[in-house]
Amino acid sequence: MAGTTDEARLEERWRDILAVHARTQGEIDRALHPYGLGASDFEVLDLLATATPPSGEQCRVQNLVGRLHLSQSALSRLIARLEKNGLVERSACPTDRRGVYVQLTARGRELHAETLPVQRAALARALGD
Repeated sequence: MAGTTDEARLEERWRDILAVHARTQGEIDRALHPYGLGASDFEVLDLLATATPPSGEQCRVQNLVGRLHLSQSALSRLIARLEKNGLVERSACPTDRRGVYVQLTARGRELHAETLPVQRAALARALGD
């Protein structure tokens, strides 16, 4: 009987986590919509703005995959959309034909700086801080 209770508590905790994630994602999406961004778009911009690759190197798309809740293909599509909107630029890795670098454009940096306080305020609202 204790096992069933433990499993029920575990399942309840899991559903609570999912509910918080959904609520937070929705709050961020609504806040960023006027800027033409969604939560995942902002996450990519934020990671690129705060990424500190070794000197002389750029951020590889592959390195972003583990830091986002997106698959490699979904991330590639998102980056293509951000590139089309002039927020990031991609370039081929000269030493690895499979590798793709991505970096913010000046416009991407400006939009990130403008939306950072908006996203943080949405986080605070959603998470109650």
